[in-house]
Amino acid sequence: MAKEMYITKSILINKNTTEIYNFLKYSKNQDTFSIWSMADTQKTITEFGIDGTVGHIYSWSSKNNKVGAGSQEIVNLVDEALISYKIKFERPMKNTAQTRFIIKKETPQQTTVTWEFQGLTKFPMCLFQGFFQKMLGKDIEQSLINLKNILEQ
Repeated sequence: MAKEMYITKSILINKNTTEIYNFLKYSKNQDTFSIWSMADTQKTITEFGIDGTVGHIYSWSSKNNKVGAGSQEIVNLVDEALISYKIKFERPMKNTAQTRFIIKKETPQQTTVTWEFQGLTKFPMCLFQGFFQKMLGKDIEQSLINLKNILEQ
């Protein structure tokens, strides 16, 4: 028994879509704003392919359970509009998910960035789906705030 989990959070950033897209398309830049990446600056990182292009794989391994181990692959890029990933979690539990950044121009110097996360929650973890959804939602919101602060400096 597995349940679908879907989380979406957005933030308005005072930068144009080009600058935001050109920052977000590089997986390595997530180390500067994602609270999961920032939780262990000593994690082991392995990369395959060219960062910022479809097919690039960014893998991590950490002893910190909040960070765990896994990989994310860029599976789709739409210039100044969308960056999609396939994520494989290995630790602390095995699972897969899809995540994406949707970049929408509001004004010439204001852009909404939406971070979507979608994946299955397997039994018995699906019993705690509400808790996980809240926790992940808070983490994504904080990461978006970090992103906004970096890009607006």
